[in-house]
Amino acid sequence: MIAEPQFHRRSPQEYLDWEATQDVKHEYLDGEVFAMTGGTIAHNLISGNFYALLKSHLRGKGCRAFIADVKVQVSDRGAYFYPDVMVSCDERDRPAVNLIQHPCLIVEVLSPTTEAFDRGEKFRRYRQLSSLQEYVLIDANQVSVDRFRRLSETHWELQSFAAEETLELTSINWQGAIALLYEDVVFEPTQPFS
Repeated sequence: MIAEPQFHRRSPQEYLDWEATQDVKHEYLDGEVFAMTGGTIAHNLISGNFYALLKSHLRGKGCRAFIADVKVQVSDRGAYFYPDVMVSCDERDRPAVNLIQHPCLIVEVLSPTTEAFDRGEKFRRYRQLSSLQEYVLIDANQVSVDRFRRLSETHWELQSFAAEETLELTSINWQGAIALLYEDVVFEPTQPFS
């Protein structure tokens, strides 16, 4: 989740050097640095559930799943983000220590404060990654999952999923029930209109 921008503009390398010394994670976009805020229990459970499902599925297949604390580099000029979950099957990412550059799958768990950014500008940046085949958005406030699948360099297909459906990820040859992503999640009661 993005919180407040740190208004000292930095080059990508200045950001990487500075962030390595910080106790809090920061995302980087066009010279601006944004501190990451904590998430909700639902956000944490959804990310963890998805990661656990993918980690088990990918064992021995040459792909690696990452959760929250691993950043992705979108370009040399810099957009650096911390996806909630991502997968790389690219050999170029095998020796990586601090960041991933060639993910095939990125997952973001939405909150009211990040949803517009995750659907808009962040997705626009992620589409610059030629390796990215699927982008999944999971709502943390209700059962709702959107999967964007790359059809060509400039065309993406959107498919939305409900609680009783099965999510298919062709980038990693995986299928799983949407309900598994929301295992143990308790939603806040909705407020009636007055």
